[in-house]
Amino acid sequence: MKLENLKRTIKQLSEGGFLDWQKEVEENGGEIFLVGGAVRDALLGGKEIKDYDFVVRGVEIERLEKILAGLGRVELVGKNFGVYKFVPAGKKMKVAFDIALPRTEISLATGGYKDFKVRYDHKLKIEEDLGRRDFTINALAWNLKKEKLIDEFQGLRDLQEKKIRTVGNAYERFREDYSRMLRGIRFACQMNYEIEKTTWEALKKLMKNINDERGEERVVPYEIIGEEILKALVYNPVEAFDLMDKSGAFKELIPELEKMKGCPQPKNWHSEGDVWTHTRLCLQNLNSEAFRKRFKEPIIFSEKSKIQISNQIQNPKSKNIKVVLGAELVMAVLFHDVGKPATITTPEKDGADRIRFSGHDETGADLAESIFKKLKLSAAPDFDFDPERATWLIRRHHLFDTKPATEMKNPTLEKYFFGERYSGEDLLKLGFIDGSGSIPQNKKDYLSSFNLMVKRIEELKKLGKGRRLPKPLLDGNEVMEVLKIKPGKKVGRILEELREKQLAGKIKSKKEAEREVRRQESTRPHRYAKRCGREKAKNQENK
Repeated sequence: MKLENLKRTIKQLSEGGFLDWQKEVEENGGEIFLVGGAVRDALLGGKEIKDYDFVVRGVEIERLEKILAGLGRVELVGKNFGVYKFVPAGKKMKVAFDIALPRTEISLATGGYKDFKVRYDHKLKIEEDLGRRDFTINALAWNLKKEKLIDEFQGLRDLQEKKIRTVGNAYERFREDYSRMLRGIRFACQMNYEIEKTTWEALKKLMKNINDERGEERVVPYEIIGEEILKALVYNPVEAFDLMDKSGAFKELIPELEKMKGCPQPKNWHSEGDVWTHTRLCLQNLNSEAFRKRFKEPIIFSEKSKIQISNQIQNPKSKNIKVVLGAELVMAVLFHDVGKPATITTPEKDGADRIRFSGHDETGADLAESIFKKLKLSAAPDFDFDPERATWLIRRHHLFDTKPATEMKNPTLEKYFFGERYSGEDLLKLGFIDGSGSIPQNKKDYLSSFNLMVKRIEELKKLGKGRRLPKPLLDGNEVMEVLKIKPGKKVGRILEELREKQLAGKIKSKKEAEREVRRQESTRPHRYAKRCGREKAKNQENK
């Protein structure tokens, strides 16, 4: 925690010309403060700061607008809040500066994150402006001219002690805006901090209000809830899981997860415990050394996955080897077995030979999809989250133990692991995590199927370039032209057989493919009769 880090940040802004507006504002009687998260992150150091919020006191709003308009591009975005978006002249910025007058907020006592009566006043002291903020670590300000830190609420102390503490009375802060409870959990996960005792007690007691409604509208919209839950889980999966559980957030917002508690599993495959315990272990393994080593380099890579990785957040607990955790993967791990409680059959209640969960992958995917849509996770900023891609992972997570990898055809492996629409890399990660989180009694290696799958994928990759498989040698139109046939299922069967031979390295050119198509067609009646004979013999045996 060093003031030098903060001073260095201000110096870089100044030398880059981003604070050229400071002088004229101060000459007109203004006092400029950098506030909030930018101050916090600058003090901590080591993190790129994208959002800069400034408070300007001592200049009336109309005068401030005129000054800024002469120094760059300015837009009033909150007339009632006295907030401007500002980009200094000649500068390109992904995120414009927020420049506001000091203000106070009076809660309307609904718990809604927008339900405040706001009063801005250019004469208001900066300390009063800071007093309306949520947590002490966000209630810090830096006086640009005096080079002085304003820390009325001991935010610097809480940064040093790694504590999440509300500004003032925790019950009052949360009753003003219930979404602050989830934000507090998210900050704890994001920064690996502890929630201070009185703040935590208030959070747990008031969590029951997170679903409050005013009229027919939610006090805290689902998109705000979804964003905070998603961020917390991606930043620190197992800590978020624990805090959401212990605070009652899961009980109130995703009760479907609660049903995993006490849902038994066959001990010979899952000696680790019930479905809840297994899920927590899987989330924990997302940050395991074994996971980091296995996926330090992508096994499968495409332009699509490259884009996804650029939008993912680094796990802050990763040490020597860093592996990005995508939001879709984390949510797939959390929900991969959510369908088990609804599909369980047992010897005692159902007369089953053992505990079974037939179809839990499909049931769980459908359930997860409805939850993702309810929480509007696809709208969360800073994430490339597609509910369909996440539920695809859940539907396919049993791929590693339903059929031996040796029996899978090459086109099947291509379909699951080399498609552009879905992430084969994430499917491998989910398979590894699920296997690592399953502890059989007989010491059986649950990852043997996974390792065999990876081996086959590596063999397929040798056929292509840059980890891409070669394109099919013929398409459907070309097959129809060669055989002089019309569209139909027959064309699809031929293409599948042709692709299997190509991926097995048995045919390598277009001419060879055309010859193979003709050969297949000439032998097809014989093969059909042979298959019918086998089926007839099998039917006789069954009789």
